[in-house]
Amino acid sequence: MQYFDVVFYLFAFITVASAFVVVFSKNIIYAAFSLLFTFFGVAGLYVLLHADFLAVTQVLIYVGGILVLMLFGVMLTNKVVNVELKTGTINTVPALVLVAVVGGTFAGLFYSTWKGSAAPPTAAASTITSLGEMLMTGYLLPFEVASVVLLVALIGAAMTARRTRKLLEK
Repeated sequence: MQYFDVVFYLFAFITVASAFVVVFSKNIIYAAFSLLFTFFGVAGLYVLLHADFLAVTQVLIYVGGILVLMLFGVMLTNKVVNVELKTGTINTVPALVLVAVVGGTFAGLFYSTWKGSAAPPTAAASTITSLGEMLMTGYLLPFEVASVVLLVALIGAAMTARRTRKLLEK
């Protein structure tokens, strides 16, 4: 096993283990801090893939912005107790079917394309220039669609926060 493989497995283990803590933790503080390690693990995987722009973006946006915002939200609202937030419907069966289909597709793609461990590339050029050209030419439409989807998610989060605040005021 090469040094590259050991580092990859270390980052993969950190990412997956901390993601399990995020999902299965009953304490929201532990979940938020585990999310920090998940984000750093993903950034480390991006570095190993020579995706320098994505690694820096992962650290700046997710760790620097979103996670800090979540931690402040958790710390400032820790005095709110016994608030029960539930969704009206629980679609467990369709969610399990969707997870099985997506997981099966990923497993099939993995096993059909896996050829063993390849030697790491010796030198890689920066991806920032080519990424910028692709985003502004060939992938402009998907880039704009992603921005609209993120805008809709932001509006949904604001509406949910407003409803939650109204519930807390009652």
